[in-house]
Amino acid sequence: MRAMQLDSLHQLLREVELPTPLPGPDDVLLEVLACGVCRTDLHIIDGEVPAPKLPLTPGHEAVGVVAARGTAVDRFQIGDRVGVPWLGWTCGVCEHCRAGRENLCTDAQFTGLHRAGGYATHIIADARYCVPIPRAYSDIGAAPLLCAGLIGYRSYTRAGEARRIGFYGFGAAAHLLVQVARHEEREVYAFTRPGDVEGQAFARGLGAVWAGDSATAAPVQLDAAIIFAPVGALVPVALRAVRAGGVVVCAGIHMSDIPAFPYELLWGERTVCSVANLTRRDAELFFALAPQVPVEAEHDVWPLQQANEAIAAFRTGRVHGAAVLVPSTLSRGPTTFRSGAE
Repeated sequence: MRAMQLDSLHQLLREVELPTPLPGPDDVLLEVLACGVCRTDLHIIDGEVPAPKLPLTPGHEAVGVVAARGTAVDRFQIGDRVGVPWLGWTCGVCEHCRAGRENLCTDAQFTGLHRAGGYATHIIADARYCVPIPRAYSDIGAAPLLCAGLIGYRSYTRAGEARRIGFYGFGAAAHLLVQVARHEEREVYAFTRPGDVEGQAFARGLGAVWAGDSATAAPVQLDAAIIFAPVGALVPVALRAVRAGGVVVCAGIHMSDIPAFPYELLWGERTVCSVANLTRRDAELFFALAPQVPVEAEHDVWPLQQANEAIAAFRTGRVHGAAVLVPSTLSRGPTTFRSGAE
């Protein structure tokens, strides 16, 4: 098998050849068809989310076909198409797991962090944590849904019944969730980095009722705000934008420090909360809803061996929507297209 491997922090990934692994009793071996690039991958490469061991193969938005399965696997058959999300394994016995909050499991293993990820031609995954991919979705169209979609959806649900929602940072997750919000007849107000006129037009094109930069006040009071950008300074900005009783949801696995702010911004029973990881229930709910909307992802697509180029484009904001790697040697990238429910 081939993989793009992180040997040391802050360095480019290196293409390597490795022995194709054999699945354990609960595992499936997948031939990877597509893998999305997520901002969490950048946090791992930059050491902001510490990796337990290097070298490491990143990637936790992998779509693949089952090539082999372990002796205890009865959920999938050879040839089935499944997705491998961020949550790769949990203990099942800790207080969080027993309470149905497996996303908080203290011994959890995450794909592309503790377990080899999908920047590769093959991946081993615990079948119990894999996600069946709806037939309506192409391989490339499904990949970003496995993290940007799933954790974005978990963040979206933390906004409760909010009718006017601000999205701070309009990238992979936000561009999917604005479609869900529009489907549910909610209003989205999109905030981009200063000067990103193209990004603001992108947001309006997907259904945002208003778009501006994060330094600009929303034209109305918001019921809730979701911060997708890993920028702690946006927390007081979002608090200032939401009404009394509103909620600010921090959606990222990593965020820069939140600066001090006056209590009056929090007063009025405003709430600040974070979202950590995802559960298998989140996947069930989101993949039942997504084809109904239908949720569709804008993509820039690169061959697997150009993972470093894809990461650089994603890091500098040159990707509007999602970046996806395709192992096929037939791929020549990058190319841009819309590919979701068909």
